[in-house]
Amino acid sequence: MSKGPGLFTDIGKKAKDLLTKDYSSDQKFTVSTYSDAGVALTSTAVKKGGLSTGDILTQYKYKNTVVDVKVDTESNISTTFMINEIVPSTKTIASFKAPDFNSGKLEVQYFHDHATITTAVALNQSPAIDFSATIGTPTIAFGAEGGYDTTSGNFTKYTAGISITKPDQSASIILGDKGDSIRASYVHYMDLLKRSAAVGEITRKFSTNENTFTVGGQYAVDIYTVVKAKLNNHGKLGALLQHEVIPKSVLTISGEVDTKALDKNPRFGVAIALKP
Repeated sequence: MSKGPGLFTDIGKKAKDLLTKDYSSDQKFTVSTYSDAGVALTSTAVKKGGLSTGDILTQYKYKNTVVDVKVDTESNISTTFMINEIVPSTKTIASFKAPDFNSGKLEVQYFHDHATITTAVALNQSPAIDFSATIGTPTIAFGAEGGYDTTSGNFTKYTAGISITKPDQSASIILGDKGDSIRASYVHYMDLLKRSAAVGEITRKFSTNENTFTVGGQYAVDIYTVVKAKLNNHGKLGALLQHEVIPKSVLTISGEVDTKALDKNPRFGVAIALKP
């Protein structure tokens, strides 16, 4: 694939990951194993309140093809096929879930040095169509996405965004919810490996005149330990600790508390990921 502006979903992704990725108030346990033949097996168990769920994901890689099959405790089977370079500079993704075969989707991504275009079509009798386009360079990119319902003839969504990316910083602005919200974010990295960073994000919803401002950060204590924290103007405080217990085996402890309602019990989660 060429090194272009990236997908539209990449706009604002760095800030979103710093503020949301790995945060959890549930108990989660994950074990992954890999083989030299290109087969990966991941088992996940999650306990949320009094409800326990789990799934097993099998991934097989062969040349330019990746096949994912996931089976969960609700007897759902999700399958995804990803094939690179069927046509030069493209990636094709087909997915479906059994027993709900109407959930099938076919997506094609096209990558160019100065543009990226994606189209996704639902595989049913009344298909919904999603599309996006991004133009620019790895440094500055402009993009838009939309969704069209062929049954009603209406647009289900339209979003536009811009991002500026430099080696030590990244900024983005996204106009979403059919123009009803705007989100601006900024990330600044403190080291060359990008393991320590500060992030700020502000979101405004025009229909309700509601503003949400969130600040957070990530700090690498050492090569094995990372701590993260975030706080928004509504008083929601989150914290996370990740430690590599043994090589590629990470223990994650996270919690969330409403500082404006300290009489309520805070929620904590533990996630263990073992990846040999």
